[in-house]
Formats: sequence, structure tokens, C-alpha cells
Amino acid sequence: MGCYDCCIRCLGAVPYPSLVATLLCYAGMALFCGCGHEALANTEVLVETYFARNVQDYVVMASFIKYFQYVIYGLASFFFLYGILLLAEGFYTTSAVKQTFGEFRSTQCGRCLSLTFIIVTYILAFIWLAVFAFTAIPVLFLFNMEQTCHNINILAETTPSINQHGWICMDARQYGLLPWNAMPGKACGMTLASICKTSEFYVTYDLYIAAFAGAGVTLLALFLYMVATTYNYAVLRFLGRKGIR
Repeated sequence: MGCYDCCIRCLGAVPYPSLVATLLCYAGMALFCGCGHEALANTEVLVETYFARNVQDYVVMASFIKYFQYVIYGLASFFFLYGILLLAEGFYTTSAVKQTFGEFRSTQCGRCLSLTFIIVTYILAFIWLAVFAFTAIPVLFLFNMEQTCHNINILAETTPSINQHGWICMDARQYGLLPWNAMPGKACGMTLASICKTSEFYVTYDLYIAAFAGAGVTLLALFLYMVATTYNYAVLRFLGRKGIR
């Protein structure tokens, strides 16, 4: 066998859908975990500095951020291992395996394993859809905050009195970041505009956007995994019906 034939056979043995899904999953999780971890830490600083005066007002949020950062570590490890398993399962069921090792033997255990991957991947996709929607909340909050600051700056340039725009506020309590009895719980007027000019605000905003994009890429990877695992299972069922066991 020549070198060209070996290269063609090796390239044909690659499960490209599973490989693309794995690369997307790793890239998405890297964005989500890395940027999400830093964004949560910066959020605690912003809320503590500008939206809450009493430690008891944001102690629940601080605890949630602390525990969710540990969850991020677990998610990164889990998806790393799960991506390897799905990629290995893709190599197992690719048609090139039959060409390489001769007669393809589809065992009952192999079909059961593929069905298990399908079920787990579907469950993960629905769970991650909820995570994707949850990640949009801080992006929406910071986007509205930026637009509010933009409106305040426009009013500050067109109206001489500060009272004209002092009523424009962003209330962190409306987004569930703080309890309703937190004081002040909101920032208004030029105080809000000054927050939007800080580097902490823009860094946090960019980090949440990157984390949101990472969650979307991971969701896309899970959808690709769903297609790949379903196809792999269909191949095994087809070979089983043909009597190749």
C-alpha cells in the first residue's frame, strides 16, 4: 500500500461531524468558563461598590457567585471528558473502521452505548439551552445600562439642569441581583453615567458578551453531537438488521 493510499484511508477514518462538534465544544466552553468566571468576579465588585451599601444586601449574590465559579470548574472538566468520549464513539462507528479492520461487528453493547450517548446528549442540550438563556440576563442588564447612560449623556448635553435626567435610573433589584430591601439598589443620573465610564463596567460587559457567545457555541456543538450520535446509532441499527453483528 502506497503512502497516498494510507493518507486517504486515515483521512477517511476521521468522523468529521464529531470532530467539528468537539472543537466547537472546547472553544465554547473555554469562552464560557474563562470569561464567565472573571465576569462574575467583576460583577460582585460593581454591585458592592455602586449598588449596595450593606454587606447583607449582596451576601446571597456573593455566595451564588462563589459556588457558581466552582460549578464552572466542574463543567469544564465534564465537557472535556464527554467530548473525548463522543469523539471516540464517532471513530468507532465511522464506516472507515470497516475498511480498516475488515468486517464490521456491531454488538448489542455498542448499539446500547450509542443509544445512551443520544439520550445523554439530548438531555445536555436542553439543560444547556436553559444555561444559554440564563447567560443572556447579565448581558441584557449591562446593555440596558449602557443605553441608559447614553441617554443621560445626551440629556446632559441638551439640558442645563441636572434634575432633567436625575430620574433616569438602573435598578439592579429588578434583575434579581439584589433583594428588594437593598439600599440604594439603583444608580441614577450622572452617578449612573459615571459608572458606565469606568473600565470595570466595559470589561465586565465584554466578558459577559464573550461568555454568552461561548454558551451559544457550546449549544451549537451539542446540536451537532445530537445529529452525529443519532446518525451513528442509525448506522449500527442498519448493520444489525443486515445481520452484521
